[in-house]
Amino acid sequence: MAREITAEERQVAQELLARARAAMEAVSDYDQGQVDRICRAIGWATSNDTTFTRLAQMGVDESGLGDRDGRPGKRFKIMGVLRDALRQKSIGVIEEDPVKGLVKYAKPAGVIASLIPTTNPALTPPVTAIYALKCRDAVIFSPHPRSRKTTCETVRVMRETLKKLGAPEDLLQCVERPSIPLTQELMSICDLTMATGGKIMVEAAYSSGKPAYGVGAGNSTIVIDETADVAEAARNTRISKTSDYGSGCSADGNMLVDARLYDAMIDQLQVEGGYLCDDAEKALLEKALWDDAGHRTIKTVAVAAQKIAEMAGFTIPEDRKFLIVRQQEIGPEHKFSSEKLCVVLAVYRYEGFEQALRMVQDIYEVGGKGHSCGIFSFDDDHIDALARVAPVSRMMVRQPQSKANAGAFNNGMPMTSSLGCGIWGGNITNENVHLKHYMNVTWVSRPIPEDRPSEEELFGEFYNTETL
Repeated sequence: MAREITAEERQVAQELLARARAAMEAVSDYDQGQVDRICRAIGWATSNDTTFTRLAQMGVDESGLGDRDGRPGKRFKIMGVLRDALRQKSIGVIEEDPVKGLVKYAKPAGVIASLIPTTNPALTPPVTAIYALKCRDAVIFSPHPRSRKTTCETVRVMRETLKKLGAPEDLLQCVERPSIPLTQELMSICDLTMATGGKIMVEAAYSSGKPAYGVGAGNSTIVIDETADVAEAARNTRISKTSDYGSGCSADGNMLVDARLYDAMIDQLQVEGGYLCDDAEKALLEKALWDDAGHRTIKTVAVAAQKIAEMAGFTIPEDRKFLIVRQQEIGPEHKFSSEKLCVVLAVYRYEGFEQALRMVQDIYEVGGKGHSCGIFSFDDDHIDALARVAPVSRMMVRQPQSKANAGAFNNGMPMTSSLGCGIWGGNITNENVHLKHYMNVTWVSRPIPEDRPSEEELFGEFYNTETL
């Protein structure tokens, strides 16, 4: 049972909210040019190479999770979010449809409670801040205790930037001493919650009594059909699987390979730095990754392949970047078919594309429904077939999922750090959470010539027939 909120924590929440509302009032007359200037400044202050490297590595050092050398590369996401934000309107008239007589006006969503995951304490705050500030919202960030200092420092950098621009610092605030009761209180009194975090906090956000955008668990699966470029597929899988030591929910966890390419793919994955576990090593690995109750062990999440192997009880060469296990069985009792959140890849063989489609559906029944999948194929019929049956919100074609799902400079997905998983994943949206989700919109409707089809047009063959 979670403890009750203290009087002091409740007062802290109310003070944060009051300051946020006052800050919003102070910028209520800012025009599009003013908010765009603030967004540019926040983007530069947090994504310049020196600052983001410092903050990203601070997050790894503090939490013990992730790749210290690789995480600074995530700065591209802030730049992508800024690009998307600057290309859209967020104040006044944002859309007009003369034919339908509609004009849409954007308004702030209000004060946002933003839950920050322990894996992205330097990335998620500026992403949220840019979209929120673009809409003249205020944000109260609630850090994960394991990476609290990094989140607070990231928010401090952004507040200093606001101060230099003459804008209210309290547009962005951070909870200094986070706790579950305090976070729950903030979610219940703020206007909107952005819940980029674990399952417990997402569920709490949805039960807070206020609107919330949450995210779902991933179990990303990639299909390699007979038309795939083996070298390209292996390279992109390695990129996706090893990004930040596989800590992202978009990191490829399962690979389904056409039998005709299976051996070649296993070989090419090893060329890319994979270590193929034998049966004994696979058994040891399973015991290390999951406890007796079937829960993922925290100590093996988002760490190097060598460290995972060591904890499992075997050693691998220093040049190996990820672990490969051969897998065929799918189901809750077969742990390797579930989300792994580390540099472990399960590789399956299939005979005929219909089997691949069934396997994809079975894997998502184990976990990750609503999140994402991918395919390496040049067969449009196969791409279409997978898109029609995969219970996911996004599907990447010939791309590394962990670099592409949340937007990339070479695809059209909206840039974000929050991936909705739709009704499949218990979320209110299956979109990449982006600018449109940070605003209210007023629809103004003017009269147009009547658009009323005849009853014969509407009912077609059933018009004037007896009731079926």
